[in-house]
Amino acid sequence: MTVSEAFSDCSTSPNECNGGATGSGGTLTYAVARPVSGWNLNDADANSLETAQVLAGVLPAAFVTHPDLSTTPNPDLLESAEQISAAPQVIEYRIRAEAVWDDGTPITGNDFVYAWRTQNGVDCTECAAASTAGYDRIANIRSENTGRTVTVTFATPFADWRSLFGTLYPSHVALAKGGTTLAASWKWFNDTVPTWSGGPYKVAAQVPEESVTLVPNARWYGRTRPALDKMVFRVISDPAAAVTALRNDEVQAIYPQATPDTLRTVEGLSEVDHVVTPGLGWEHLDVNLANPLLADAALRRAIFTAIDRRAIIEKTVGGVDPDLKPLGSHNYVPSQSGYRDVVTAAGQGYGDVTTARRLLVEAGYSGVGTSLSNAGGTRIDLRVSYAAGNDQRRQIAEVIQVQLSELGITTKITPVEEFGRTITTGDFDLILFAWTGAPFPTANALQTWASDGGGNYGGYRNPVVDDLLKQAAAETDPDRTAVLLNQSDALLTDDAYVLPLFQRPTLLAVNHRFVNVRDNPAGTGPLYNVAEWGLRR
Repeated sequence: MTVSEAFSDCSTSPNECNGGATGSGGTLTYAVARPVSGWNLNDADANSLETAQVLAGVLPAAFVTHPDLSTTPNPDLLESAEQISAAPQVIEYRIRAEAVWDDGTPITGNDFVYAWRTQNGVDCTECAAASTAGYDRIANIRSENTGRTVTVTFATPFADWRSLFGTLYPSHVALAKGGTTLAASWKWFNDTVPTWSGGPYKVAAQVPEESVTLVPNARWYGRTRPALDKMVFRVISDPAAAVTALRNDEVQAIYPQATPDTLRTVEGLSEVDHVVTPGLGWEHLDVNLANPLLADAALRRAIFTAIDRRAIIEKTVGGVDPDLKPLGSHNYVPSQSGYRDVVTAAGQGYGDVTTARRLLVEAGYSGVGTSLSNAGGTRIDLRVSYAAGNDQRRQIAEVIQVQLSELGITTKITPVEEFGRTITTGDFDLILFAWTGAPFPTANALQTWASDGGGNYGGYRNPVVDDLLKQAAAETDPDRTAVLLNQSDALLTDDAYVLPLFQRPTLLAVNHRFVNVRDNPAGTGPLYNVAEWGLRR
């Protein structure tokens, strides 16, 4: 961990470090790498870290994941949330009487029902949910006590039930804007800047592609009143430009991709506190299985075998964390107890060009090492895509381009402007991005690897993996869950669909004037406690 004094106790007190009393007033401008692509965070197109951070102070959530990765009922919204029956599995949520949307409408079970029906994959097939995991297992939701007691009954047990209802939207607004047509309100929420709020802040202004401004929600019902007069999210795609803006006090907090150059510059800023920590997020290379060329598992295995992740790490984040190793799992990072390296055993990701070439020759490819063609005579020309403006992924793409040329594969590096639309429409061959971590391994696995997973953008299908994931999702023993997920991971790895690259180190840098801003490896990152941010008293 690289750290300055304000964050020096984060390793021992991650939930309280950089804490303190706040004064009133002030503006904090926070740099985000990409603009909001849609306002419905539950939609696959809009589901990005940047959108999640912008809306963290607007959307109510049932649970909060803290920096130490403990997950507790959100005390602002709920009095309690507990499992009251195991067979069938029943969860009871008790909503605080004070919890209201900013127009005074109570937050009730109707909002839970709206979240369920738009994300269960059945009631709204036109709602392109980022994930249906867990919602598709709910049998019914009942409300009592004027909607303040919500009882959720599962048709099939779901171990990661605490991952659900993390982004609630107002059902009464949905009814007003879309009537009883769920798809209409879903689209309205995605297209429309929120005029409503259920959190400590509300949107006051937006300049498309440039900034979003939040101000305190006058009807906020939570324990902590926002101390700031204003929160501004400013789009700065270039990490170097974000650091310059931090130096010039144009922004007061940045959370860029951690690079050696960025870290060195931040370390030289006397008015800035910073911390580098291992995150739950991880970088990866994905294959589009709808591409007829890439439907051949032999080609995919050869590609993954030829890529050397050590060279990628050395080129990008090795200077930030010299001890960082290639990631060996699709479901866990090394700091989690379930982690098991299944990638190394498959021979993937270590630059074994000789073996990769042999795989291609055995599969009937010609021009191996010069100009690769498959057995049908089609040249293997591929795009390597990434979100435009992401310099680190450009560097990764360049390394991969050189490595795949040793197989005779021609690659075109393709930065894309509308990244969310690119992955959801499948307009890619090979694509680089990162998953944002959360301490819910089965929910994450169902979202990304199940045949019907909302985040399964490359079209992966393996019925044995599906069955193992379903078993894991119903398993209450974490050790047994890990066994099932690692079994599915070994199959997924052999299918060569996604190559894990490395666990992402995170860099948070904050002007020393501000307090209670700290990193969180899960979810929205530092924004998890945005109501507590303020000027240091």
